[in-house]
Amino acid sequence: MGDQKESLRKITTTLALKNDEITNFICCLKQSLENLEGNSSRVQEDLDTEFSSLHSVLDELKDSMVTRIKQERASHTYELQSQLSACSKALESSEELLEVANQTLCSSEADDFTQAAKDIKDSVTMAPAFRLSLKAKASDSMSHMMVDFTQEREMLQAIKFLPVPATPEILVSECQVCDNTVTVQWALPEPDTKIDHYDLEHRRTNYEGPPRAREDYPWMVVEGIRETEYTLTGLRFDTRYMTFRVKACNKAVAGEFSELVTLETHAFLFKLDAGSSHQNLKVEDLSVEWDSCGGKIIQDIRKDKNRTNQSPMHSPARTAMNSPKRVPSARVGRDRFTAESYTVLGDTFIDAGQQYWEVRFDKESKAFAVGLALRNLGRFDQLGKSNASWCIHLNNWLHQSLTAKHNNKARTLDCPIPDRIGVYCNYEEGALSFYNARTKTLMHTFRTKFAQPVIPAFSVWNGSFSVQTGLQVPSVVQSGQRKNSGTSSSNASLT
Repeated sequence: MGDQKESLRKITTTLALKNDEITNFICCLKQSLENLEGNSSRVQEDLDTEFSSLHSVLDELKDSMVTRIKQERASHTYELQSQLSACSKALESSEELLEVANQTLCSSEADDFTQAAKDIKDSVTMAPAFRLSLKAKASDSMSHMMVDFTQEREMLQAIKFLPVPATPEILVSECQVCDNTVTVQWALPEPDTKIDHYDLEHRRTNYEGPPRAREDYPWMVVEGIRETEYTLTGLRFDTRYMTFRVKACNKAVAGEFSELVTLETHAFLFKLDAGSSHQNLKVEDLSVEWDSCGGKIIQDIRKDKNRTNQSPMHSPARTAMNSPKRVPSARVGRDRFTAESYTVLGDTFIDAGQQYWEVRFDKESKAFAVGLALRNLGRFDQLGKSNASWCIHLNNWLHQSLTAKHNNKARTLDCPIPDRIGVYCNYEEGALSFYNARTKTLMHTFRTKFAQPVIPAFSVWNGSFSVQTGLQVPSVVQSGQRKNSGTSSSNASLT
């Protein structure tokens, strides 16, 4: 019966996951349909605008050419009309002179004839008809205004939609995720010399499957990439995965996005547990500052305890963030540590794998410590003074010193004091190493056997520090750990 119920639970879980996947896909399809309608309307409006612009150009060109024809016709008409008027007047004068000449020829008086003949001769000599040019000043041809749009018509008939670049494919086997950087490579199906650049988009996500209708994080865009490879640097991996897509662009239009590719971005992510901190520590997100007035503030908070039953550890925000490795809070108030144990813990314990984080601290702090602790670390225990914690401790009280501490034993470290320390933990190997975070120089390594899960632990007195999480184990640290594994040195465990 029990096995059958377990089997049925697995089937139910599988069906529920599949239903969620189908529901999410349906939402994506509906969104695609909405996008299709919007995109179709947009490109149709663009097409109408382009043709209207083309019509406007043609209309303007036609009006200009018609105006030139009218001007040419007017000019020729004026010339021909002027010449016609002059010729008409000359002809009228010549006809009158001809009539006088004919009448004179018919005259019988010799004296009158001689004088009339002389006058007619003088008039003919001065007649306008003999000063006229009988060649038209303007042509009646308008062939120079003829047009032939054969070539342009062929060009217009050749108009088509812009050539869209092919869709790239992200080469998953060539992509790399290391040292909080991601290198993405892609390729086109065929070489295309007209490609101008690529646009790469990436988005953080906690889901490995297909895109969800409503993602928690927006797409981030990298434009103008000239090569088929791009490296994102300085990332903080605060989600389990990153999703990528890329599109090719020529000088006119962009192509379709590639298929989505999801890469795992494993890193150790935790927050500082304000509910576990000493009352003199002011905890804000991943930053801590020693506050000498903290005790009074906490007392005032406890006076108001009856007015609210909700503590930071039990707020809806924190409940939503709980995971199998979140540390449960055993107390409501901030009394996990007291007296001179100015300690605050992380909210996530380590029970497997290799993890890495960094802490930046005020080198003028009177005291500061960073390391690991067991969950049963006593509330009065200072880091490194019991067998439940391991740490590197900075002391500025009488003189400045840096020591490695465990089980109330200390070893002075002969190395420069950095302003940022990297912490590496290999749970299976029982290795806890501290590095100069800037140079990745090894400062000290504890080698032990973790019998139970451990928690990042910090302590500060008269100072401050901030923690950076979401970091992968640097490759140089991994390489150094492999070389130093199983060897003894000045950085060996304290005994």
